[in-house]
Amino acid sequence: MIHEYQKGNIFNMNKRILLMIAISISVIACNKTTEEVKEVKTAYVDTSELMKEYTEAKDLEAKYKAQSEEKGRQLDAEIKRFKQDAANFQNQAQANGQEWAQKRAAELQKREQQLGYAQQALAQQLQQESGAEMDTLISGIKKFIKDYGKKNGYAYIYGTGDAASILYAEDKYDITKEIITALNDKYKSSSKSEEKVEEKAEDKKEEKK
Repeated sequence: MIHEYQKGNIFNMNKRILLMIAISISVIACNKTTEEVKEVKTAYVDTSELMKEYTEAKDLEAKYKAQSEEKGRQLDAEIKRFKQDAANFQNQAQANGQEWAQKRAAELQKREQQLGYAQQALAQQLQQESGAEMDTLISGIKKFIKDYGKKNGYAYIYGTGDAASILYAEDKYDITKEIITALNDKYKSSSKSEEKVEEKAEDKKEEKK
């Protein structure tokens, strides 16, 4: 009987020890998880705001707007001449006869098609050139944010904006202004470096003269 009683006590004691060990492991795991959560540093960037306020993006937009207006003016002048010729054709058709009218109408139609092709070609050219530069700019921004995140100890930096995947985030996690300031500072310094290189090149040309 005593032997059986001792065996029962040992069995119950073992169960209690195992239960205590399990609880201890659970507590350690919970504490570890809490510590890991505390260590995770996250933030988000409003990409729409970033593109509006980033100086290089604004300069790029202004550059292609100016090119579009400049090349568009040349095309507009040709379109105005065409419209004037078309208006004159209406007045001259009866006086110059049917044969002249048919020949002139064919010429005007050909010019109209050429102007249409020119408009399409200009739009495609500007779209391709600006698209290529914009892709390069966006790649640069992504790399900058990645480097910024590593340097400042962020585990995640999310993007919000037109194609946002985050439906809500507290304002305190918004680092958009920090990123814009850092990007603009980098762009200013790179622009100044380029200006200095150009100035040195101009000075060397003057010295050779």
